[in-house]
Amino acid sequence: MPIGTIDRTPPPFFRQGPSALTKLALCSALALFLMVADTRFALTQPLRAMLATALHPVQRTLLAPVELWQQSVDYAAGLQHAIAAESAARRDLAGQAVQVARVGQLLAENERLRSLLELRAGLTVRAHAAEVLYESTDPYSRKVVIDRGVAQGIAAGSPVVSEAGVIGQVTRAYPLSAEVTLLTDKDAAVPVLNMRTQARSAAFGAATGDALELRFMAGNADVQVGDLLQTSGVDGVYPPGLPVARVVAVYRKVDSGFAKILLAPAASPDGVRHVLVLDPIGLQLPPRPEPTPEAAKGAASSAASSAKKGARR
Repeated sequence: MPIGTIDRTPPPFFRQGPSALTKLALCSALALFLMVADTRFALTQPLRAMLATALHPVQRTLLAPVELWQQSVDYAAGLQHAIAAESAARRDLAGQAVQVARVGQLLAENERLRSLLELRAGLTVRAHAAEVLYESTDPYSRKVVIDRGVAQGIAAGSPVVSEAGVIGQVTRAYPLSAEVTLLTDKDAAVPVLNMRTQARSAAFGAATGDALELRFMAGNADVQVGDLLQTSGVDGVYPPGLPVARVVAVYRKVDSGFAKILLAPAASPDGVRHVLVLDPIGLQLPPRPEPTPEAAKGAASSAASSAKKGARR
């Protein structure tokens, strides 16, 4: 065979098209064009929606065995947990039967003593169930908004509690919603009673926003870590006996006359979904007696004498 008749073209397997650099540049330009077009004109949004709609039944079908297995495992675990919880509840119920009987006797004795001493009956507090809608957008305060307002009987100053204790206080009431200032807010304050020593004080929101502190307590005050603080009820807002906080740290400085006492709130405001709004107990208290003319004259004369003494000095 003559050499000139030989086909010198490479076979299809060895044929080379555009260079790799050219392909990379072309694909990069196409990808960039598609990204810009999708961002500006949303060209691929209908296609993406169609693919998602078409693949949804397939995805659900493939996930069915996994969900069935997970439900079976959860059912078995939940059944065991329910049986264990029922057994524990029965034991607790049996142990509390004696305490319930004693509480009934104490309540009856308390009523007899109040009748004997002619004391005023205990205050009844009305509660309104509410749900937390969202947290306030102010980064310098701790406030939440609930779905109850003036139309539902919510008034400014009403205490807000959860199953664990005091959450805060209604500071603004709108027609269909209300703003609640949490106890951990830097401007919040609540009078408390130390259950161990029966000493009254006031708890304030700490600067950190996650804790409380007892202010203006003497350096030698009888306060210990673990003391439980409840509402004292002397402010006419919070009913007495509601859990507020527990002492977690006490710092006593020699060069300072006051101790720094940090508290952990009994009810964590984070994650609370449902709350109760209580009517202020001040609405049920009898009105303050107006001063008589004699008392007013005595107060005026004492003020005048004090002013004369100050002028002489």
